[in-house]
Formats: sequence, C-alpha cells, structure tokens
Amino acid sequence: MIHWLTDPLAYSFMQRGMLASVLVGILCAVIGCYVVLRSMAFIGDAMAHAILPGVAVAYLLQGNLLLGALVAALIVALGIGFFTRQGRIKEDTAIGIMFAAALSLGILLISTIRTYAVDLMHILFGNVLGVSTGDLWLTAGLGIVVLATILIFYREFLVISFDPVLAATLRLPSEFFRYLMLALLALTIVVSLQTVGVGLVAAMLVTPGATAQLVTRRLPSMMLISAILGAISGIVGLYVSYYWNVASGAAIVLTATAIFVAVFLLAPQRGLIAGWRRQRRAMSGEQCAPDAAAES
Repeated sequence: MIHWLTDPLAYSFMQRGMLASVLVGILCAVIGCYVVLRSMAFIGDAMAHAILPGVAVAYLLQGNLLLGALVAALIVALGIGFFTRQGRIKEDTAIGIMFAAALSLGILLISTIRTYAVDLMHILFGNVLGVSTGDLWLTAGLGIVVLATILIFYREFLVISFDPVLAATLRLPSEFFRYLMLALLALTIVVSLQTVGVGLVAAMLVTPGATAQLVTRRLPSMMLISAILGAISGIVGLYVSYYWNVASGAAIVLTATAIFVAVFLLAPQRGLIAGWRRQRRAMSGEQCAPDAAAES
C-alpha cells in the first residue's frame, strides 16, 4: 500500500501535478461556494468556454495562451456585468448571449489553425501531468491573489450574497463587488485550465461546494469542507489517472462527483437515506396515533 502511494511521486511531473491539483481543487472549491450559493453555475460554465477566442488569438500571435485566456475571460465577465447593470437584460440572458458569441468566435478562430487538434488539446481537456515549474508558480500566485481577495472582502461578499437590502442600507458598492466576483471567477477559471481544461472546470467550481452544502449551512465551514473535498478530489483523481492511464482532468471531476453522490445519499441530516428514514418514522407515528386513540 505504501509503495502504491509513493511510487508515482518518484517522478517530478507527478509531484508538480499533485501540487497543481491540490491548489486548483482548493481554489475552485472556495470560490465555488459563492457560485453555488448565488446560483452562478451557468456563468462559470459560460466563462470557461468563453476563453476560447483568447486562447486562439494568443496561439495565432504565438503569445502566452493563459494570458490570452485571462483577457478573454475578463472581457466576457465585464460584458456580462455591463449588459445587466441597468436591469434591462436579465443576467441569464446576458450570459447566454456572451457565451454563444464568444464560443462561436473561438470555434471560428480555432478552425483556422490546422494543427489545433494537437496544440490546443491541453487547453480543452487539461493536462495536469504537463504542468511545468513556471505553471505551478503562476497557479500558486494567482490562487493566492484570489483567496486573499476573498478573505479581505469576506464580509462584503457575505452581505451582498445573502442580504441585498442590508447591503443597500450599509451603502456597500454592490456593483463593484459584483464585478470583482466575476473577475475572481475569471482568474480561477484560467488557473484551472491546465489541470482540468475548459470542458470540466465548471464541475470543479460547483461539485465540491454543492457537496459541502449538504453537510453544513454556515459559509465558513462550507468553505473549509469544500476546500478539503476539492484537494482530496485532485489527489485521488491524479492517482486514478496514473494507474488506470486515463485523462487526469476527467478522473479528478469524476472523483468529486463520486464524493457528491456518496454525501447526497449518506449525509446525516440532509442525505437522501436520512430523509427516507425520517419519512418512515413520521408515517409510523401517524399510523400509531389512530391505533392508540382506538384502544383508549
């Protein structure tokens, strides 16, 4: 068992991949709590796919792909905020418009790249085992920026997310913090590209947070549990991908999904099995009450 755990770590690419998986798992899980609580799952998926034009342009200009992805994600995030600012267009409508436009532009540009099937595969599906030392430092740096911003403005994000009336009473700049949340989400998506890819990053934003929500109702504990589950998903998924020779990003996401299903069934208070037991006890109590009344 010990050799099974330590043998993969003899390779430097596995060590870097493990660190990247843990960093991304924690980062996605923490900001993912806001995504779950504010019902922003669709925007996470939309922004993940909307980075394709930036990736394609960066590739055509022989620039940094992650920088291109970041610029595209920020443009989409600011565009969504701009169109929904006055309330004339609902947020889900603006997301759908920006998502479709950016994705179509990305497909158009990528179709002009004859070798895109090979060169951009790691952006679309992730390649955590190809993480370099520079990528690892970039992931850690951007991750620290996102987590530090969430920590500094924790109270403001909490009030805006749960009590908009109190936010208005306290005269908090709600629009500023909404744009800031979108920008942090864009940064998180770009950081996660190397690990899980465009197609799967939305799952890592939602699944650990949704799992933690089944266990606790308090945001701090939800973030802590979500971060632990995100890190575990990254580690276990990477081992699965190593020994079964499958895509690492998909293995990480499926591990997180398996944990969610287990908690959904077995959670002591909000799990499905616990709900069935409460329902059966309630039905038994209702049946016993008429019998007791008849005997009396």
